[in-house]
Amino acid sequence: MRLLAPAALLLAASAACAQQSAAPYSSLPDAPSQLLLAANTPAPELPESSDTPVATGFSSSLAPADIYDYTLYPDGYPQDAAAQAAKQSDQNKKKPGWADEPDLDANGNPIPLNRHQPKRILGFMPNYRSVSVGSAVHPPGWKYNFSVATRQSFDYSSFIFLGITSLTAEAINSHPALGKGVPGFYAYTWRGFLDKTDGTYLGAWFLPSLLHEDTRYYPLGPGHSIAIRALYVISRQGVARTYGGRQTPNIAGLGGKVLTQLISRNYYPAGTSDFGVLATKFAYSAMRDIGFSSIREFYPDIAAHYVRLHHEKAAAQAARDAAAAAAGQSNPATPAKP
Repeated sequence: MRLLAPAALLLAASAACAQQSAAPYSSLPDAPSQLLLAANTPAPELPESSDTPVATGFSSSLAPADIYDYTLYPDGYPQDAAAQAAKQSDQNKKKPGWADEPDLDANGNPIPLNRHQPKRILGFMPNYRSVSVGSAVHPPGWKYNFSVATRQSFDYSSFIFLGITSLTAEAINSHPALGKGVPGFYAYTWRGFLDKTDGTYLGAWFLPSLLHEDTRYYPLGPGHSIAIRALYVISRQGVARTYGGRQTPNIAGLGGKVLTQLISRNYYPAGTSDFGVLATKFAYSAMRDIGFSSIREFYPDIAAHYVRLHHEKAAAQAARDAAAAAAGQSNPATPAKP
């Protein structure tokens, strides 16, 4: 086991190099979200004599009954997206798309917003290991899994979270043997970095590729109760998919967590790598995964809800402005007498 620490450092260094040379992948941060661009597309102007209701520029109604059919894409966008997808099919087969673009289903139509998994949640948290409900997914494999693990491990936000967790651990003196102050913060930081990268590469690249397990998160999505979806999130800790799509025990995910704790015994001081300590760290790792998977499960619904409310308010305000303008034209102000 003492030989595994250098191996872990070598793996992390090689991954960093791979991240720098990962052409033709786009550079971070990702390109502006096409969802937001589509949401801000102005509605086409209608002739004054037209009896057609004021258009909002969106393909579905805002009625509550149609919430699960609600999208943010303007009229005609599915056809344009399908044509673009057909034109770039060869390029899409060669590399995955890392920009936060609308995912397409098997027919080339965009996935509705309440089923879409963005590449970054809230524009910040990396979400490369999630699959939109009903989308045509990139097939897993050694190369693709390595790319996902690398982007997840070396994303800029990961270092921000690493700094926060290291400061917290140093402040509460989680491992007294690591010290306090600046030396203690450094000791927590580089060990936390190894914990994070080892766990990601083992649980998202090496073991899944070796065992042909797809450990990406496949949301249950709308149409189920909150309780059922919450239980589904918890169950994903023990259940994964095979490359063929069948349910299978999540050996790669759980095994990655176990191996990460065993490897950590090589670079944590004595007394901080007892079985009880390692079991606690394993439990915290599982709880973090459940928490983040809960965000991935329910975030599309929340985003679609608030965007729908925003457009409803915008449409209502536009209607009030139009009514006020019409009233002003029908009752012009009386000119003042000289």
